[in-house]
Amino acid sequence: MPRPSARRWLAIALVSVLLSAFPSIAGANHSWGGYHWARSSNPFTIRLGDNVSGGWDRYLATASSDWTRSSVLDTRVVSGGATPRTCRPTSGRDEVCNASYGKTGWLGVAQIWITGGTHITQGTVRLNDTYFNTPTYNTPAWRRLVMCQEIAHTFGLDHQDENFNNRNLGTCMDYTSNPKGPPSNEHPNQHDYDELAIIYAHLDSFTTVGRGAAASLNGSDWGQQLPGSRGSRNSLFLKSDGRGTAVLTFVVWAE
Repeated sequence: MPRPSARRWLAIALVSVLLSAFPSIAGANHSWGGYHWARSSNPFTIRLGDNVSGGWDRYLATASSDWTRSSVLDTRVVSGGATPRTCRPTSGRDEVCNASYGKTGWLGVAQIWITGGTHITQGTVRLNDTYFNTPTYNTPAWRRLVMCQEIAHTFGLDHQDENFNNRNLGTCMDYTSNPKGPPSNEHPNQHDYDELAIIYAHLDSFTTVGRGAAASLNGSDWGQQLPGSRGSRNSLFLKSDGRGTAVLTFVVWAE
């Protein structure tokens, strides 16, 4: 998502905490590892905790409205349950936060906690005002794109495209150096909704929406870079405690 400028390297870190075996990261579509919320019926509702400042509220509301157009899931913005600086997760829902997290190299970070290999139990989104308070990124287009994309990762959606320099696909799940376009990359497109319908086509015998167990493994250390990701614009890191808990960090670099 970051825009190439002044040969600065920026990273978007997509982090997931797994509570069982690490699944395959390869896939032919833009489902992210098969991760999904367990639920016994569709559509179901994911609550988005509002821990963002007034300047972000309308972008959170827009993203919530956009993703609620899905046939399988709804979202509802509720009072936040986290301190923006730490953005600690709440079981069974997402917490969405913004703060000046510093020159970390990323615009946004999404985290999901997993149980049973693929079932999401909680999620967080952090938006870094250190960059969004600069002229380059302090635009409605950049704020809409990053909010839209990071929330979608907590549903189990991956990117449709990771090339910054090709024509926009018209979806917030597409990397770009110009989110405004044309076409605009500020909202989901039909392919995103179709992919969600595939991810959530099956039902579970239990639910993780509104309940779940928090993981204790700290994801601030990315751990070991996985083979095959060195030197590319996508880098994958894995941190494990050796007892079935791991953190997967998905970093996309931009020149």
